[in-house]
Amino acid sequence: MISVFDHPQLGEVVLSQSPRARRVSIRVRPSGAVRVSYPRGVSQRRALAFLDEKAGWVETARQRLAARRAALAPALPPEEEKARIEELRRAAKADLPERAARLSRQTGLRYEKLTVRAARTKWGSCSGKGSISLSLFLMTLPEHLRDFVIIHELCHTVHHDHSPRFHALVDRLTGGHEKALSRELRAFSIR
Repeated sequence: MISVFDHPQLGEVVLSQSPRARRVSIRVRPSGAVRVSYPRGVSQRRALAFLDEKAGWVETARQRLAARRAALAPALPPEEEKARIEELRRAAKADLPERAARLSRQTGLRYEKLTVRAARTKWGSCSGKGSISLSLFLMTLPEHLRDFVIIHELCHTVHHDHSPRFHALVDRLTGGHEKALSRELRAFSIR
């Protein structure tokens, strides 16, 4: 059952009672729209009380999402975008192979080969044979996040999955900061 509620502080909120819901949860979409899902057996009043308790969190999430949207650069004309990509490619080819080699030496993790591509869906990947591919868009990140992505891919040369052992290795090699770095990386998008 879906209904719309006009919250005095948050404006229009979609309420969704769902048999699949296990608990009351709030989702703030990138547009700022708010959806409250709650299981059968929980009253609408209780779901709204939960929303009232979390109104500050919802406002903070909306501000964070608005800032993220504002930070995205507007699309460039095709010729300018092509020039930008070529500039990033030159910078990536000058920086990333040496950076990967240095981190490989420091960590003792070896890779077969390294390629730099204009990948827009992932910052990096590692094949089953230990070849690493890095997106040239890594050059838009701060240096410590470039290092984090490379360390992440180097760890895949040992663990070809995202198992607890893999995460433990990444965490150890980042001085116990894997979760914080991963959170920081999620604030960036490939463009």
